[in-house]
Amino acid sequence: MNSEPSPQHQFLPGSPVYALCMMLGILVGAIFWYRRAQGRSDMLLIYLGALIGGFAGAKVAYLLAEGWLEWQQPDRWLRWATGKSVLGGLLGAYAGVEWVKHLVGHRSSTGDAFAVIVPVGILLGRVGCYVNGCCLGRPVAGVFAARDVQGVARWPAPFVEGAFQVLVLVVILLLQRRGLLRDRLFFLYLAAYGVFRFVHEFMRDTPRIWLGLSGYQFISAAMAVLGLFMMWRRTKSMRDDIGNAE
Repeated sequence: MNSEPSPQHQFLPGSPVYALCMMLGILVGAIFWYRRAQGRSDMLLIYLGALIGGFAGAKVAYLLAEGWLEWQQPDRWLRWATGKSVLGGLLGAYAGVEWVKHLVGHRSSTGDAFAVIVPVGILLGRVGCYVNGCCLGRPVAGVFAARDVQGVARWPAPFVEGAFQVLVLVVILLLQRRGLLRDRLFFLYLAAYGVFRFVHEFMRDTPRIWLGLSGYQFISAAMAVLGLFMMWRRTKSMRDDIGNAE
């Protein structure tokens, strides 16, 4: 087990640009959702559930993946207060949405809308990561290396993830336009992002906790499995509904 402090928090999230990008992502999502909700209180509560669940999940996933390794750091309280994980945020947001939908009795699927909102929010967040100097890639040499704020040549992790978010957003919009995988696009996103993060994590400078894998890779694998399972389950349910209607 690697107990060295993670360079992910060499530069703590104090940049105003970092905070601005995060707030901009929330604002863009809120505007998109408000237009979709058309004043319906249950839809607005669902988005609020996604935000609360997302922030809670982001904190819990960070603490499980690497926060506990920073116990001996003198600034551990600041690290714990500022650390968060996009992976945990996604899973927490999903849990928050499902919980609120259960409370308000909302039956219809909302995943396709979130499948458009989430990539945009994460893309803006990775812009903030680059400016702030966090979520770093591993030190590398060669044409793909990019220097961080301390001048160290690293794998351009925020840029690579930003490119992935743009690509997956384009794919989701095309599928939505053609009416493919209706009500399953968010699960598709969970599966795709889980696989991407598991692979990309090998190039990120995060502590390895077991079998040479980081805590985030275990979370990524779980998210990919969840996405695939829910896609299968939703597809089966839709086919059963069609069969019963015939």
